[in-house]
Amino acid sequence: MAIVTVSAAVSHTGKIRSNNQDSGFAGETLFVVADGMGGHAGGDVASALAVRRLAEIDGEYSSAVDAEFALQEAIVATNAVLSETVYEHPELTGMGTTLSALVRVGQSVAIAHIGDSRIYRLRDGVLSQITVDHTFVQRLVDSGRITPEEAKTHPRRSVLMRVLGDVDAAPEVDLQVMDTRPGDRWMLCSDGLSGVVERDDIERVLTELSDPDAAADALVRESLDRGAPDNVTVIVIDVDQSLEITEQTPTTVGSAAAPIVFDQQVGRRSARLPGLRLHPRPVQPESHFEPESEGYLDELIEEDRRRSRRRKATWLVGALVVIGIIAAGLYAGYQWTQTRYFVGQSDGYVAVYQGVQQGIGPVSLSHVFQQTDIPVDSLSPYAQGQVSNTISAGSVTEALEIVQRLSNATVQPDDPATPSPTPTPTPQPADQPAPQPAAEGVTG
Repeated sequence: MAIVTVSAAVSHTGKIRSNNQDSGFAGETLFVVADGMGGHAGGDVASALAVRRLAEIDGEYSSAVDAEFALQEAIVATNAVLSETVYEHPELTGMGTTLSALVRVGQSVAIAHIGDSRIYRLRDGVLSQITVDHTFVQRLVDSGRITPEEAKTHPRRSVLMRVLGDVDAAPEVDLQVMDTRPGDRWMLCSDGLSGVVERDDIERVLTELSDPDAAADALVRESLDRGAPDNVTVIVIDVDQSLEITEQTPTTVGSAAAPIVFDQQVGRRSARLPGLRLHPRPVQPESHFEPESEGYLDELIEEDRRRSRRRKATWLVGALVVIGIIAAGLYAGYQWTQTRYFVGQSDGYVAVYQGVQQGIGPVSLSHVFQQTDIPVDSLSPYAQGQVSNTISAGSVTEALEIVQRLSNATVQPDDPATPSPTPTPTPQPADQPAPQPAAEGVTG
């Protein structure tokens, strides 16, 4: 059985851009995505020229190493074509393009990459990003200066460090050879997809839809559903085994599929205002090239300072919020304690307290609300024990009622100045003689 590939390519202008600066090619063994830069002045021209030049090497190779060498030569030639085009058409000065290309040779693939278009591989349901973006923010992420989440909204996320074009006579291209096997699904895309659709959503679509055409269309729709602020190009490639070798019809999409037009009226076209009104998402910044230089290092240092300031501000705001929440909780708790009352003693007298009996360390949560003139010593031993242990009350009225009951139950001490009553003798009848005392020793 032979190893075969089945592919699909789709490109869309998006909802904000007025022209498509992306180009894509899905051939027999070669697959390419290019994302042009330079606006109307030449982004579409750059990507179209690059894809058309690379399409010339689509074919069979004896080994993946040979395919890798062919990619390298074609990319060098492409860069020369772009420079010559700028020389002949000065209005295109500054144009360039990213490029991600893949050539399958048996159970291997040769990969070439420059810029921020990407190549992914889905194997056993797990999506892996194969290429690394050549962008300023990716340098910051790699050096640990910012997180991948921060890179998505960084003000310089559109700055490219490597591109093809007249901006660099000898661009550095990433080249590698990797294995592939039946069941693998490869996906090439411009940043119009990877910069808008989350990785998990890309993985879900590629996993759920087995047909390459359906998967490519669904991925473009995912970007459109999120506003599609940039052009979107997607190529999906399935590696399979088959007894029959069917010839894959080459497919070209994007700017490379249309005639190349050199615009002499640079800057006179206007953006599509209805599109801007219907889709309020801000236009994604135009990608542009900035070579690595001393300014790049200065920017890294400044980025560290900005990151440090952001972290300090975040920690300060977070600390203030936590302190505010704790303070609000303590205040609310204290306010609740002041709705409670209890009866206790103060300086030897019964007193009504506002608050609760507990305290926080040395801080008391109660104070004397009303001092009475009832001495604790005047209470019964049982009542004294209650007052000593405090008596809780649900309200000030209930506390005053407790005080009233204690007042009514006070014990009055004996007065020593009051003489004890003398017993009164029982009177005897007048007609009866008084009883005589019996004589001693006389018995009756």
